[in-house]
Amino acid sequence: MFANETVESLALGHSFQAAAMQTYLLQNFRGTRHRDAVRLDLDPGEVWLFDYGVAVFWGCAEDAKQSLLKRLAEFVVEPSARRDFEHYSFAQDAQQNQMHHDHIALAGSDPLDRLAVSHALAQSAKLSTFESLAEQVIANNAHVSKSLARTGRIPFGRRRLARLRGELFGARSDILLHFGLLDTPEFFWDYPEREPLYLIVSRYLDIVARITVLDKKLLMIHELLDMLASERNHQHSSILEWIIIILIAVEIVLFFDH
Repeated sequence: MFANETVESLALGHSFQAAAMQTYLLQNFRGTRHRDAVRLDLDPGEVWLFDYGVAVFWGCAEDAKQSLLKRLAEFVVEPSARRDFEHYSFAQDAQQNQMHHDHIALAGSDPLDRLAVSHALAQSAKLSTFESLAEQVIANNAHVSKSLARTGRIPFGRRRLARLRGELFGARSDILLHFGLLDTPEFFWDYPEREPLYLIVSRYLDIVARITVLDKKLLMIHELLDMLASERNHQHSSILEWIIIILIAVEIVLFFDH
């Protein structure tokens, strides 16, 4: 069934066009849907595709994986410029479920066990994308806070400031709108007996701790947004004050001319 004992999670983009992709794939492959995931049988191996743009390959030959990725390309919304991926080894029919030294041991060989693990692996891959986005936004705008601390002013005009605020707000919103993806998946409402396996992998991948760190990075972006908004209001107030001063000066000049 499997070409090797490797499982790989790959973040392909923002999301999949789920309905169109499912129609196409289930016409061309053997597969089933489980809530937000579609399982496909490959030859050899299997893949779990999550609606939020992540694919998890189990024991797939490289040529089969690349062939499927080419077919999936047209269904990826906002493809990632850099694909974040993680890979691990796995074994089935082990003595107990566990994850240690990047090795996943499964006590059985049920596809739903692999789905439980895939949920955690897919979340970790998506979280890596969010982490990279937050880090990039913070790094790209570090000069703004430094300039404000050094000179008391932001070194660009109103239009550039408005664009920057829009970019920061967009990045923060994109992450927050998808933060729910990192909650316990709804799949476990139907299969609560599989949740312990998910939690084993989730804890190994430090998903909760990484979400906490990401939340702090989002707070930094929020504070930068607030700072830019305050500076924008200050600039606007200064302009109004100068306009009032100039108008008063003009009125005084006109008064004395008469």
